Amino acid sequence: MYIDRITVNHAQFPTKKAYPFNLSILRNTNTLDFKTPVTVFAGENGTGKSTLLKAVCLKCNIHIWEGIERTRIDVNPFEEKLRYAIDVQWTNGTVKGSFFSPELFRNFSQLVDEWAVNSPGILEYYGGHSLLTQSHGQSTMAYFRAMYERKGLYFLDEPESALSPRTQLELLALLDEKSRTGDAQFIISTHSPILMSCRQAQIFSFDGPSIERVDFTDTSHYKVYRQFFETPNLGEKRLQT
Repeated sequence: MYIDRITVNHAQFPTKKAYPFNLSILRNTNTLDFKTPVTVFAGENGTGKSTLLKAVCLKCNIHIWEGIERTRIDVNPFEEKLRYAIDVQWTNGTVKGSFFSPELFRNFSQLVDEWAVNSPGILEYYGGHSLLTQSHGQSTMAYFRAMYERKGLYFLDEPESALSPRTQLELLALLDEKSRTGDAQFIISTHSPILMSCRQAQIFSFDGPSIERVDFTDTSHYKVYRQFFETPNLGEKRLQT
């Protein structure tokens, strides 16, 4: 464990009218205590879980790999400022780490391929193969296996986006293995009940008026999947309506 608490400083909010500071869930949350080596942020789209994940990552001085910068018609000047309104409590000094997002991983893979033209040995770090010649799921797992060998604090933003259910089980096994060594701490934003089921994980739900710790079976994601699989012909009924 490297960080064990984050505090939301409401007095430091630069505004309450723009995202993410207009989210009632942030205004109603004071602290989050991290008691296990794996922490999961769960909730519906737009609840702020990925935004808070990135803010904590940046507050820990961990670089977030940027993709190609694009021009936007509607720019929110407050979008990246949440990091300045939170505090992070370290347990025994800072450590290095990384941030993973499927949408940025492709750009990273292309750069690794370019570096390998002059330094082919770099591919050994990722299983000896170009990340671009593997499927998205295969290259993602190759990255995870290489990166999480090192001591660190790791942030993952919806990593399941590129992974089949079977490959999600591989990531689940990796999280379980690495979190037991005491060298890695993971904070994950996800919609995947498979990843939420990690035995080393505590889950924070973003679906209520404030961020609250919940059991795996009390998450909305688990309930939706359970209802789907327990209701005969539910998928067929949905298509008919």
